[in-house]
Amino acid sequence: MAGRDDTHDDDEDAALFRAAIGPVRELPATPAPPERPRPRPRARMAERDEAQAREDFRLGRGEGFSIERGDVLSHRREQVPPRTLKRLSQGLYAAQDELDLHHSDAATAEILLRRFLGEARDAGYGCVRVVHGKGINSDDSLPVLKNVVDRILRHRADVLAFHSAPPAQGGTGAVLVLLARR
Repeated sequence: MAGRDDTHDDDEDAALFRAAIGPVRELPATPAPPERPRPRPRARMAERDEAQAREDFRLGRGEGFSIERGDVLSHRREQVPPRTLKRLSQGLYAAQDELDLHHSDAATAEILLRRFLGEARDAGYGCVRVVHGKGINSDDSLPVLKNVVDRILRHRADVLAFHSAPPAQGGTGAVLVLLARR
């Protein structure tokens, strides 16, 4: 019977509570918060392809960047006479500084080369040598560092001409670079 008294006490308590509170009315329903806008659809595959193409370009891989291990690097701006490029190829310009990129990965080599060329130009050097190696230890068939060096040198405004070094100065594993004066 103790259970019945508890139920009776609960009912009395509820009745007392309702009497004390008085009549209640239901609150109006609040509208649901607006949904967050859905993100715009993206072309993820196109973004991935674009990122891969940029990385291939940065590393010197892909179409137009297929310099092989034994290939000679050679380039001159239009304002540079062909005779100057020939003299550069024969090693007749003394390299005033040298950068060795052996054992660098492509990203590090790019940073080092850009910094080296800027410092060489600021120092007033006219000719420098960049040792990139022949690419014997490259994972794929193309020498990665050689392609990176070629691409960077071709796109720098302060590089007048460059040519693979003569055999006594590194051959196709190094390049002599003529820099514009400050």
